[in-house]
Amino acid sequence: MTAVLAGLGLGLSLIVAIGAQNAFVLRQGLRGEHVAAVVAVCAVSDAVLITAGVLGAGALIEAVPVLVEVFRWGGAAFLLAYAVLAARRALHPGRLEAADGAPPAGLLPVVGTAVALTWLNPHVYLDTVVLLGSVAQSWGDARVAFAGGAVLGSLLWFSALGFGARLLRPVFARPGAWRVLDGLVAVVMVVLAVGLVVG
Repeated sequence: MTAVLAGLGLGLSLIVAIGAQNAFVLRQGLRGEHVAAVVAVCAVSDAVLITAGVLGAGALIEAVPVLVEVFRWGGAAFLLAYAVLAARRALHPGRLEAADGAPPAGLLPVVGTAVALTWLNPHVYLDTVVLLGSVAQSWGDARVAFAGGAVLGSLLWFSALGFGARLLRPVFARPGAWRVLDGLVAVVMVVLAVGLVVG
C-alpha cells in the first residue's frame, strides 16, 4: 500500500503542473465537448507510458538521443501551432462564445489534438517513462504497485479536471473569461515550446 501511495503522490505532483495537456482537457471540460474521450485518451496514454517506464523503456530513450531530438523539435512545432490557434481565439471575441452557443468540434479532431498534445510532448516522456520509471525501479518487487498508484493518480486528475470543469461554466459564460483563458493557454504553449528548444 505504501508503494501505491508513493506512486499516486509522485504521479499527481508531476501531472498537476499547468501544461498543454491540462489546458486542453480544461477547455474541453468547460465546453462540454467529448470530455470522456479526452479524459480516456490522456489517462490511457499515461498508463501506457508509465508501464513502459516501469518495464525499462526509459533506458531505451536515453540510449537513442535522436529520439529525444525528434520529439523535442516536433513537440515544439506543435505547441507553437497550438499557441497561434489559442491566440487567435483570444483576439477574436466572436470565437469565444459560451459552451452552449459555440459550434461543437468533431470527435476526431478533438481526440487527434489530445493524442498529439500527449504523444508529441517530450516532457510527458521525461515525467512518465524516465522519471516515474526510474523511481519505480527503486521499489523493487513493489514497482508494479508504485506504477499502479501513478496510473491511478493520472486517472483521478484528468477525470477531476475534465468533468469538474463544468463547475466553472458560470465564470466562462462571459466571452472575456474565454479571452483570458485562451490568452494564458497561448502564453503557456509558447513558453513550453521555447523551453523544449532551449532546454
